[in-house]
Amino acid sequence: MRFRAKIVDLACLNHFSRVINTIAKLAKTCTLRLTVSKLYFILSDKVANGGVSMWCELCQGNFFDEFQMEGVAAEHNEIYLELVPENLSRALKTAQSAKAVKIKLTNKHCPCLRVAVELPSLSSSSRIVTHDIPVGVIPRRLWNDFREPNVPDFDVSIYLPVLKTMKSVVERMKNLSNSIVIEANSNGEMNLKIETDLVSVTTHFKDLGNPPWTSEDGCQSSAQDRDLESMAEARIDIKKLQQLLAGQQVNPTKALCNIVSKRIVHFILLHEDVSLQYFIPALA
Repeated sequence: MRFRAKIVDLACLNHFSRVINTIAKLAKTCTLRLTVSKLYFILSDKVANGGVSMWCELCQGNFFDEFQMEGVAAEHNEIYLELVPENLSRALKTAQSAKAVKIKLTNKHCPCLRVAVELPSLSSSSRIVTHDIPVGVIPRRLWNDFREPNVPDFDVSIYLPVLKTMKSVVERMKNLSNSIVIEANSNGEMNLKIETDLVSVTTHFKDLGNPPWTSEDGCQSSAQDRDLESMAEARIDIKKLQQLLAGQQVNPTKALCNIVSKRIVHFILLHEDVSLQYFIPALA
């Protein structure tokens, strides 16, 4: 099992850094899945137990100048590692003006991702700062726990308003309540609502637009059969929503959410070369 990669391009390095910062804000620990063409950051808290789950996908070719890996076996050419993304984020912070960053899977005393940052120096020799980030190797028999989550059969799918706007609304609301109701319809309208014994606050967004979805067999999804005006809603933990909005350092080109009434809210943030899915279960 081998993995080594190198980033030389500064723009790619900063972009990768921002992605890792976002992940670090969303997950204390996560699984890094490496394949020949992609990297995945996965958080699979069982949504049924009230945990959030996350699936973030990056095309390695858009970030790395060199990327070599050999998986566990020829027919399972993948590597699954458990890591604390904050550690990786911290290591990359030292790389803001680096000439190059090399990442390599090593095994001295324990499995580690070694991040070697080559910094420019005044003399002809360059300075190299290395960080060893401990990782756990996840055995093949557990890989099925980390499959891509299915897009739930939602009641409504809607584009999100500008995330900065949404973030400031949610930040003000979180002082009033621990939970927030997100409701939306297929007419491009979405409301964020707080209801407590003392106060009820609603922020309305309209003309957001609804993404066109077709299912695998080419049929329109069940959301198309709903009355356009009727709202689907879910009450979720406001801190989890705030965490998602506050963590965003990669400005997505598209952001949307799918609501399964009273069950789950599924967020999808798309950037040219990164996609992030985030599932927040509804509160009872």
